[in-house]
Amino acid sequence: MVRLRRQIEAQTPEVMALNDTNMGDPRTGLTKVPDLMVIAEEDADDTAKAVNSRDVLMVVEVVSRTNSLTDIRDKLHDYPRMGVPLYVVVDPRKDKKAVTVHSDPSEGPDGIRYRKKVPYAFGDTVTAGRWTLDTVSLKSYPADW
Repeated sequence: MVRLRRQIEAQTPEVMALNDTNMGDPRTGLTKVPDLMVIAEEDADDTAKAVNSRDVLMVVEVVSRTNSLTDIRDKLHDYPRMGVPLYVVVDPRKDKKAVTVHSDPSEGPDGIRYRKKVPYAFGDTVTAGRWTLDTVSLKSYPADW
């Protein structure tokens, strides 16, 4: 996650990439703690208990070894409803080794969902909004996990 955070901040010095920080949505009442979220530095409020999800430019989650459905299903459902425009899922499980960029959150017959999904493999150069992420250095989980 540190490698991705550094890439994001190097490409866009006007943003902050925050790890494990509370993010809340005043409209839906949902609260999440993303692995990494990107906000404009001018929107950062050190006194707030949570970052307003409507100010977040992108969220990156690494799929958990023990609770993969949270990142793949639950957050994929909640983040577009919370106004997060880009959701990047890094799946380091040995049989997956993939990065998926979800974007274009909009209303449809099934509610507000990401309408665009672009899959990448580890080692690919990933385009996520205005960012280009080099995934060569991403590590997969060991086979015994």
